[in-house]
Amino acid sequence: MSGYCDIAPGHPVHAHYHDNEYGFPLRDDDALLERFALEINQAGLSWELMLKKRGGFRSAYRGFVVDKVARFGERDEARLLADSSIIRNRLKVRAVIENARRIRALRDSHGSFAAWLDAHHPMTKPDWMKLFKKTFVFTGGEIVNEMLMSTGYLPGAHRETCPVYGRIAAISPPWMRAQGFRF
Repeated sequence: MSGYCDIAPGHPVHAHYHDNEYGFPLRDDDALLERFALEINQAGLSWELMLKKRGGFRSAYRGFVVDKVARFGERDEARLLADSSIIRNRLKVRAVIENARRIRALRDSHGSFAAWLDAHHPMTKPDWMKLFKKTFVFTGGEIVNEMLMSTGYLPGAHRETCPVYGRIAAISPPWMRAQGFRF
């Protein structure tokens, strides 16, 4: 996403995310749920809007603690749909809650969402898309691609000439560790 490397540095909204989060590996299930939720909510909207509303999302979704979100019921859904600090789209709200439940279920088989990702890595983008579609809800190609690129499972978050690329390379994200990975 070399275009992001052109616009984000120094930008009042994008700079911190670009320089410190985008493309860096995530291991914590709550952080992975947050990223997944933001990608789901970004569908049809701008990433800048997601970053501006991020605090609202964190508050509304109780810090994206997987176990808390997975227990959300009808009252929580109604609360979320009335909360102007987030995206009030019923399909997206339900998707975040259901995906938290599915992440919780992955703990039974793999120990964590990150371990589940690791168990399936490396894969091509089309294979990841099929797996996410089979495992989660509200998972279009762009959502899956950005989720995996932004968390270090697919390359492309930064171009090689971006200073952040070197910082990410130094910690060897999953896509860099995969031998013979075909992009």
